[in-house]
Amino acid sequence: MMNNKKISSFKTTDLVYIAICAVLLAVCSWISIPTLVPFTMQTFGVFFVLMFLGGKRGTAAIVVFILLGAVGVPVFAGFSGGIGILLGTTGGYIIGFIVMGIIYWLTEAFIGDSLVIRIIFLVIGLAACYAFGTAWFMAAYAKNAGAIGLGTALSWCVIPFIIPDLVKMALAVLVAERVKKAVRIR
Repeated sequence: MMNNKKISSFKTTDLVYIAICAVLLAVCSWISIPTLVPFTMQTFGVFFVLMFLGGKRGTAAIVVFILLGAVGVPVFAGFSGGIGILLGTTGGYIIGFIVMGIIYWLTEAFIGDSLVIRIIFLVIGLAACYAFGTAWFMAAYAKNAGAIGLGTALSWCVIPFIIPDLVKMALAVLVAERVKKAVRIR
């Protein structure tokens, strides 16, 4: 006889929210201004998803989004997809979203979930995403075009994005808090 114990900790409604938020991440990535590292609304989407769904479900939505892109669904900036994007110069920033989600998830689990703490750890997660993505960028860029210094990589890939990302974070926090109240998500 089969044991009917709970196999997954996600309920059907959780899976629906995860799927909808993975689609939201794709839509946010399509809103972009092309540059070496494109200006997109992806970070807004990541901040929103984490604030709206929480760390566990939010990280799951980010992973679903990245897996869709990895198998070729055009969910990344510029309607692109495929493993080549993840292995390219900007792939570290995309994978860094998972790092951001894990940091946020662990914060909720072990430190608390007050709004101030969640915002602080969104900022810490963003810094970790920048660090991971910049290291990845430098390695991928060196492989394709030659080595560059950390200062150059930061001036191309991080410094121009700090203020816009903080603005997107503030907007995502405001929108997520309002949407959570309207939807009454737990």
